[in-house]
Amino acid sequence: MDIYGLLGAKLAHSLSPDFFNEKFKKLGINAEYRLFELDNIDDFPDLISSNPNLVGLNVTIPYKRSMARFIDKLDSIVHITGSLNTIKISKTKKGSIITAYNTDVIGFEKTLSPYLKKKDFNNALILGSGGSSKSVAYVLRKHGILFKYVSRKGKELHQSGYDCVSKNEILKNKLIINTTPVGMFPDVDDCPKIPYEFITNEHLLYDLVYNPKETVFLKKGKEQGATCVNGYKMLRAQAEASFKIWQKR
Repeated sequence: MDIYGLLGAKLAHSLSPDFFNEKFKKLGINAEYRLFELDNIDDFPDLISSNPNLVGLNVTIPYKRSMARFIDKLDSIVHITGSLNTIKISKTKKGSIITAYNTDVIGFEKTLSPYLKKKDFNNALILGSGGSSKSVAYVLRKHGILFKYVSRKGKELHQSGYDCVSKNEILKNKLIINTTPVGMFPDVDDCPKIPYEFITNEHLLYDLVYNPKETVFLKKGKEQGATCVNGYKMLRAQAEASFKIWQKR
């Protein structure tokens, strides 16, 4: 039986096993999807060696960038973004070949595009500077949307700290995307520290978090009349893209 799974540090929030195991059952595929929590990415080679039937993984926080040193082949989007979230493990006589892909880009673009058709967004704030933020940035560049990262440190080029997000910044950037795990289960009472009182009904708030369904980030945006989107549809879209990669022989 082939084994697939999700690799990350804390995975209690994940809905991926339900999605994939239901799909395997429906299609009559002899496979199982599991959760693989690692406290240290250096333990990844041991994970591979101790699970010989492992043929595919999704990768989540905090390993979307640090996983790169274990990869044999990178697809073009991983090269550009520096971020991966799907790997395929191919067995050969000489051992395993691990190929990395980025299906976050597919999932985010597919679910953001309907809103871009309704309204032109010229500027955006990307909350966070981790692996998922690079996938979001890739899509925004593709659609000609200028953006600025907002991070806790805010010291790199094109970055601001949360304490620098002013009224003018909020009013200028009508598209705000949360790529951090802030507000994710089990810490559901937390949210990124931005001045929500300046958000308007012209804003679109997109949270990559999907558990809970409505984060505090989205709730505060909704209270100001903003259009709010959670990460569930993106999760499904990127999962479908991962499935196609794994099933392609």
